[in-house]
Amino acid sequence: MHMGGRFVYSRQPVRPRTTDPSRAWHTGIRMLYHLHELNRTLLNPLVTWSGAAAQALSAPDNWLSRMPGADRFAAGYELLYRIGKDYEKPTFGITAVEAHGRHAAVVEECVLDLPFCQLRHFKRLSDDPATLARMCDDPVVLVVAPLSGHHATLLRDTVRTLLRDHDVYITDWVDARMVPLDQGAFGLDDYIAYVRRFIGLLDARRLHVMSVCQPTVPVLAAVSLMAAAGEPTPRSLIQVGGPIDTRQCPTKVNDLATTKPFAWFETNVIFDVPPNYPGKGRRVYPGFLQHAGFVAMNPSRHFTAHWDFYQNLLRGDLDDAEAHRRFYDEYNAVLDLPAEFYLDTIRVVFQEHLLPLGKWFVDGERVAPEAITDTALLTIEGELDDIAGLGQTRAAHDLCRGIPAANHAHIEVAGAGHYGIFSGRRWRNAVYQDVRAFIRRFHG
Repeated sequence: MHMGGRFVYSRQPVRPRTTDPSRAWHTGIRMLYHLHELNRTLLNPLVTWSGAAAQALSAPDNWLSRMPGADRFAAGYELLYRIGKDYEKPTFGITAVEAHGRHAAVVEECVLDLPFCQLRHFKRLSDDPATLARMCDDPVVLVVAPLSGHHATLLRDTVRTLLRDHDVYITDWVDARMVPLDQGAFGLDDYIAYVRRFIGLLDARRLHVMSVCQPTVPVLAAVSLMAAAGEPTPRSLIQVGGPIDTRQCPTKVNDLATTKPFAWFETNVIFDVPPNYPGKGRRVYPGFLQHAGFVAMNPSRHFTAHWDFYQNLLRGDLDDAEAHRRFYDEYNAVLDLPAEFYLDTIRVVFQEHLLPLGKWFVDGERVAPEAITDTALLTIEGELDDIAGLGQTRAAHDLCRGIPAANHAHIEVAGAGHYGIFSGRRWRNAVYQDVRAFIRRFHG
């Protein structure tokens, strides 16, 4: 300190600086999303260069492609590029279908744009008056896509198949990191409110609702609340591979949610969006963590798939290589989930089982599936489903005891896993035929 023109230094003992390991660890993990973005930025030049090198070494008109070993370098560079690149949200890409035996053009349009979801319509067009008239009489189907990591485009095959005989809408959920913080939070109750709004917009009296996987719970809740309030409810409800009652035949996904305390999820998987996105500061469950979880469920399968891709490039099996690209372009494209929605789902669906126990309240109203009387119910499960085990979706029938027995139906798809009940050959050739018949039966 300064005293009379002289500086006097006190010789107070200096305490050693202590570091709390747990505090440092928590500070580090809070920055995980920011570190991920920094790492992605640092690797971007290498990834971009790898993609360019792969193209140069595989282009037939480039002299480099004729160098010894060029094919191996090209395959290796493309593999590196695809492992490290960013995967943007894919497009549905449905431009035409066969409807009523005739070619029909398809135009995709957004009919309602909300902060966390866009309601999309696949409008079919035909220059044949008879075909157009039949399409106008087709049942209207709302496909409620899951908000669980992948984009709604994962249901592309579901939509394309339904378009043969139906007028189709789908919920296209928005990546939470792209939603500005001033748009507010988005929890499970908000999801239910969105579904109710979509059903009302499309007129429940002529609507059939198909929910796939995660939304089976909030969709059943939305229809239950509508029924209890005396509102019109959809003609039919099709629940596909969802966690209605996760106490039935629990899977690895269920085990993770039940073996960890609720606070663990708040601390270890919820992060703030970095400042380079419109949703900066929003609390989310990041897509890259979800993707890591998907891969960790079966790492050997993904390693083998990438090795086979490398070998296909060397052998010149371009069709198989392109199939690999298409699959992983979809599989690796993930979105961030709003933290409120994710944590609500963990608590309500997987830990406290509030729906099957009859203890779930939304805005002060109890979710009572027994109030549903005018909506037919179809549930679909896969014999080998490792995400929603057998019996979890079928449990909806016991809850919806107000629906007449004749209006209940259940399908168990032999040999099918989770994705096989709404996408792929089994879906197109077997499951869809039963879904179509069920909808037509109650279309009226």
